[in-house]
Amino acid sequence: MSWQARLGQWWAEFSLQTKLLVVATLVVSLLMTGITFFALNSIQRDAQRSDTRFARDLGLLLSANVTPLVAEGNDRELAAVADRFWRSSRSLRYIFFADPEGVIYLGIPIGGTAGSSSQLLTRRLELPADIQKRPENPLIRQHLSPDGKVTDVFVPIVSQGRYLGVLALGINPNETLLTSAALTREVTVAVFISIWVLVILGAVFNALTITRPVKELLEGVRSIAGGDFETRLSLPVGGELGELLGGFNMMATQLEVYKAANIEELTAAQIKQQSLIATMADGAVLLDAEGAIVLVNPTARRLFRWEGRNLESKDLIAELPEVLAIELQAALESMVSNSKDSADVRCSFGEPARTLRIVLQAVKDASGESLKGIAMTIQDLTREVELNAAQSRFISNVSHELRTPLFNIKSYVETLHDMGDQLTEAEKKEFLGIANDETDRLTRLVNDVLDLSRLESERVCTLEPLDVAPAIEQTLRTYRLNAEEKGVKLGFDAEAQLPRVLGNWDLLLQVFDNLVGNALKFTPQGGQLMLRVYPWPDQCQLTYNSSDGSSNNSSDSLNDNPSCELTSPLPRLRIEIADSGCGISEADQSRIFERFYRVENAVHTEAGTGLGLAIVRGILEKHGSFIKMASGLGVGTLFWFDLALEDSDSDELQLQADRRRYDYEASSLTRS
Repeated sequence: MSWQARLGQWWAEFSLQTKLLVVATLVVSLLMTGITFFALNSIQRDAQRSDTRFARDLGLLLSANVTPLVAEGNDRELAAVADRFWRSSRSLRYIFFADPEGVIYLGIPIGGTAGSSSQLLTRRLELPADIQKRPENPLIRQHLSPDGKVTDVFVPIVSQGRYLGVLALGINPNETLLTSAALTREVTVAVFISIWVLVILGAVFNALTITRPVKELLEGVRSIAGGDFETRLSLPVGGELGELLGGFNMMATQLEVYKAANIEELTAAQIKQQSLIATMADGAVLLDAEGAIVLVNPTARRLFRWEGRNLESKDLIAELPEVLAIELQAALESMVSNSKDSADVRCSFGEPARTLRIVLQAVKDASGESLKGIAMTIQDLTREVELNAAQSRFISNVSHELRTPLFNIKSYVETLHDMGDQLTEAEKKEFLGIANDETDRLTRLVNDVLDLSRLESERVCTLEPLDVAPAIEQTLRTYRLNAEEKGVKLGFDAEAQLPRVLGNWDLLLQVFDNLVGNALKFTPQGGQLMLRVYPWPDQCQLTYNSSDGSSNNSSDSLNDNPSCELTSPLPRLRIEIADSGCGISEADQSRIFERFYRVENAVHTEAGTGLGLAIVRGILEKHGSFIKMASGLGVGTLFWFDLALEDSDSDELQLQADRRRYDYEASSLTRS
């Protein structure tokens, strides 16, 4: 067999990927070699241009220095300058000076013999005729000498328009650039040869050590993909390929173990699902296809009072309270019989009553025919139902309150319109007074609703330093006539100089107006209504108590410590409103500050919307405070709250307001 046939057979054993790799490597090597040669040529051209520029600049420099000497005919000084220039540069091969006819009259170096010297001085330069017309553009050329390439520069010497001759320089090329170019050329050739050698060796190595193991590995991967996890590869191969085969065998072993442990993985996934269900805010119960309990989350246990009980595999209907069991039985039976896929049941049970929404959803297999279980979610709608009921009561109360003054206004106005001529002036005035009172009543109702809505919608209010005493005095002046008519004594107890507080003037006026108005409304004739304002906790002057009990103002002794009976890191101004009215029962005290709640619904003595104290609570929350009360039936009622002083941190007050609002809503939800 010829060597061409053997080479073809050897090449045919390679895979398509290997052949493409070889071709790509050859193409890349050729491309890199071409780029290197191009770069080498560029370097050589740059070196030649650099030599040319250097020779031109050197010639112009020397010409500028010797032109005055040539013009004066000072050959001795000219020779001295040329000699210094020659000695200062290693790049110069020669320096010649020629007259206008081209005859050289001075040259460096000068031959060692007299004959060579005179022969040198009698030579003539053959130059272009137009060289004298371009003194700034010297003639540059290169020639080869026995010692290498030389760059010749011919600079015309012109002084004041007169052509004096030619300066000729011979400059050696830059040895560093020549050496670099030669090195680059040699490295390029070496790299090119190395790449070809590596490609050939790599192809041989691939054919001998890689192709066969890769084929075996491919067959093994196909076996694993077909589900045969017992496949193993055993080849005498080392290095990275051996690690690859070892990794394949390890992968097959792990897959075999995974196949055996599939049930355990499914169990872990079920545990994760159970954990997710356990953290749901709504109640969740999982049932099997027969309606037996599989899983119950903590919320469902709390709603159905199942805490601490083992409910697994027990019938759901038997474990539910009787009322819920009756409501759910029909829906659950329809789900178990596969006649329905979902059901939605709403029911109430327990004391106090709780309203639940129970949603049943069938869980089926991929085909959608076989029932695998039932998922039941429970939502506690008690709070929503109570809020809706409270809203309905409020709308009903407001509607009634609106209807009554509107009916009265309409009745008296119609009477005035229809019987105006038949009524006396006193009757007309009485009718107009009643209509005016009903209009005021209607205005108060609308204002209360608007105030409450504004407080709930505006998260932050502007607080400014202010004196609280004028606001209280203004409120007392407003109600003084009403108090005198009713025979109630108004009192105000406060220090002459109260600290300023951080608050909103208009909102605090509304607080005082609501509290004083309510107190006056429920205080009988001959009663008393008292307002008190004082700092709380009380402030006192810090003193230093020495060890012997005597007072000492110096702090020299280590035993002297400041003390005060009452101190506070955040002093406030306390405001109290006390009346001697009918009082409020304990049952009403727990809900007196709720929206829409009216004490008069129980005592039926005074009318109102039930919004006044809710508005007071909302305003004080925005001031970072809260209102408290103490009351007893037939004794009277005391309301009090604290206001922050003007130096308080407004951000801290806002934080306290948010906390108080959150605590109130949480407590309201708990009471529900």
